[in-house]
Amino acid sequence: METKQIIPCLDIKDGKVVKGIHFVDLKVAGDPVENAAFYEKEGADELAFLDINATVEGRKTTVELVRKVSKAIRIPLTVGGGIKELQDIDTILSAGASKVSINTAAIEKPELIQEAAKKFGSGKITIAIDAKRFSGKPGWEIYTHGGRKPTGKDAVEWAKKFRDLGAGALLPTSIDADGTKAGYDLELTRALAEATGLPVIASGGAGSLEDLFLALTKGKAQAALAASIFHFREVTIRQAKEYLKSKGVSVRI
Repeated sequence: METKQIIPCLDIKDGKVVKGIHFVDLKVAGDPVENAAFYEKEGADELAFLDINATVEGRKTTVELVRKVSKAIRIPLTVGGGIKELQDIDTILSAGASKVSINTAAIEKPELIQEAAKKFGSGKITIAIDAKRFSGKPGWEIYTHGGRKPTGKDAVEWAKKFRDLGAGALLPTSIDADGTKAGYDLELTRALAEATGLPVIASGGAGSLEDLFLALTKGKAQAALAASIFHFREVTIRQAKEYLKSKGVSVRI
C-alpha cells in the first residue's frame, strides 16, 4: 500500500507566512522558520514554501529565507515562486531546498521543464498548477502570476505535456476552493492523477480531517497539502495522521 503524505504549506509574503481566500484577503499566520520547525516536530512529511508574490513583483524567490528555513528542518522542502531559469533552480537547491515548484515559467517556457529535468532530475521538478473551472464548459483553466492571469489553457492537457517533458510531480491548487475550507476539488486532483500517472499533491480547500482523507482516496492524491487548518491550529498533523490511519490510509507516524 502506498504511504501517503501530509504537507503543510508556508505561503510567504514580505517574509511572513500568510493565508488568504481565493488567493486574496491575506492574513499573517506567523514566522516561516518557527512554523517550519514546529511542523517538523509535529510529524510533517514534507514542507512547501511558496513565495506567492515573487512572480507578480517580477523578482526571484527570497533565497536567504529559504536557507534559514532549510537549516531549521531535516524533512524535504519544496520551494516555489519567481523561478524562471535553470540558474534559479540551482540557487534554490543550493540554498537547501529538496525540490522546486514551477508555475508561470512552466507555461511561458515549457522547454525549461525539459532542461531542468535533464539537469537536476525529474524528482526535483514539481509543476504547480493554479486552476479554476472553466465557465460554460468542462475542465479547468490554468492561471499564472499567483492566480491572477487566465491562460485559456486546459489543466489536464498541459499536465500531460509536463509529464512528457520530465516533470516528477504535480501540485494543483484549486483557486475556486482555496482558503474556503469547503474541501479540495477532488475531480481536479483525480483527473490529473489518472491522466498523467504522476504523484499529485492536493491543494486548496482543506477544512477538516475528512477533506484530507477524501483527497488521498477519492481524489487519488499521493499527498495532501494544507495551510489554514494547520496554521491556525484547528487540526494538528498528529491528529490528521491518526485519523487517516484509523480510516485505513497508510501514513508515517
